[in-house]
Amino acid sequence: MKKKSHKHKLSSSKAGLPPGDLVYRGEVYTENKSVNLLSFNTKSFEKIDSDNVELILKKVNPDSFNWINLVGLHNTDVISKIGYHFNIHPLVLEDVLNTEHRPKAEESESYLFFTLKMFKKQEIDSEENDYEQVSILLGKNYIITFQEKEGDVLDTIREKLADENSKLRKNNIDYLFYRIIDSIVDSYYKMIEDLGDKIEHLEDSIYLNANSQHYKMAQDLRRELIFLRKSVYPLREAIAKMTKENSTGLISEDTQRYFTDVYDHSIHIIETIETYRDLTSGLMDLYMTSVSNKMNEIMKVLTIISTIFIPITFIAGIYGMNFKFMPELNHRWGYPIALFLMLGVVVVMLIFFKKRKWF
Repeated sequence: MKKKSHKHKLSSSKAGLPPGDLVYRGEVYTENKSVNLLSFNTKSFEKIDSDNVELILKKVNPDSFNWINLVGLHNTDVISKIGYHFNIHPLVLEDVLNTEHRPKAEESESYLFFTLKMFKKQEIDSEENDYEQVSILLGKNYIITFQEKEGDVLDTIREKLADENSKLRKNNIDYLFYRIIDSIVDSYYKMIEDLGDKIEHLEDSIYLNANSQHYKMAQDLRRELIFLRKSVYPLREAIAKMTKENSTGLISEDTQRYFTDVYDHSIHIIETIETYRDLTSGLMDLYMTSVSNKMNEIMKVLTIISTIFIPITFIAGIYGMNFKFMPELNHRWGYPIALFLMLGVVVVMLIFFKKRKWF
């Protein structure tokens, strides 16, 4: 997973500024901004893509439902114009620009605000997962989504909106709000599935031949799971809030029931994360055990070799003494006898070790 190594630096970029000042805290992934508008009702559908936010705002149809998607949070002027048009509080816009904000749900008099992390594949053939902060605003007849960079997991929703027979076109705007959040939460499943495959593959590799790289991989997996856990735990609380509170009346009772299903998904994701964290800790223990066993095998071989050479050294030491009267030294077959004696001792010792199952 791609990580942001300068998180603390970003958090300090607003130090000393008054609350509500719009300062982007995050990486600039694209120099260009893009604004997309989907305006629809049961009978009509219109799609507008532009980098001119004024044009998009003029095209907002008060008699239809409108979904505005902005890519490029570093464009604070554009976000300010959107906030002014829809009368969004500056503190909410400040949360939109904070890419390190924990997931949360917040109600206002005329809109709902929801922010969370979205996970996706970096590339089609890539094994790495990417993430970004996504903020969603639900109003009476509009939804605004704010993204850090291009690409998301919402293309299926856009395709269904173009179909006049789809459930999205027949329901209120709050149902689209639910579907967006549900699709983003579902992206966590793919992320967890990838982590599960990595854990299984790493476990097999450690069993076959553990090396120092495996320990580093286990640590990386553990860090990813910790990050994912930090993203999902507050998300569960935010979704629970959507199932219980509705002072604005923007979410119908039927849609609240759908959010109960999303809440169940978040609980399942958390339980899976906890299971994988335990498995990752087990992998690290498995690595240490494997390395220890390998070291024990090496020490056992060295010990056997050393033990075998003890009697050989003893025999060689006896006949290496410089005494004048040692009959074996003058014996014609003394040297080969000594060699065969040493070889015999080695064979006897190896047979003994084998019977004791020491190797």
